Amino acid sequence: MPHFEIYVADVEKAKTYYTGLFGWTYSLMPGAEDWEYHLAEGRDIGDGKGCTVGLSRRPDTAHPPSTAVRGGVMTFEVDDCDATYAWALENGGAEALPPMDYPGIGRCAYVEDGQGNIVGMITPAEGEN
Repeated sequence: MPHFEIYVADVEKAKTYYTGLFGWTYSLMPGAEDWEYHLAEGRDIGDGKGCTVGLSRRPDTAHPPSTAVRGGVMTFEVDDCDATYAWALENGGAEALPPMDYPGIGRCAYVEDGQGNIVGMITPAEGEN
């Protein structure tokens, strides 16, 4: 099962942001309280849905090149790319790539989540999923 993690400086702020963006809810993972590790649940993520997501406090020091936890881009399907993108910008996100149409794929955009992570959103083209 795929699993990815989002590292942030302010866990509560990030939980609020991703709840607004994707409707996620969270539970603190037993045994991981010291690093504020939360498991997210949502429409397409969580236990039994094929992909799990963890949200955790980022270490105070950056990881040097060629070591673990360098980052990545997460992209999620949304009902309305433009509306979700607008919400993201109005709630602490910054533009990374505005909504664009990709023939045969759908409408896609990317934002920075206010804590250094890039997150993508896509509304698939009709007949695509």
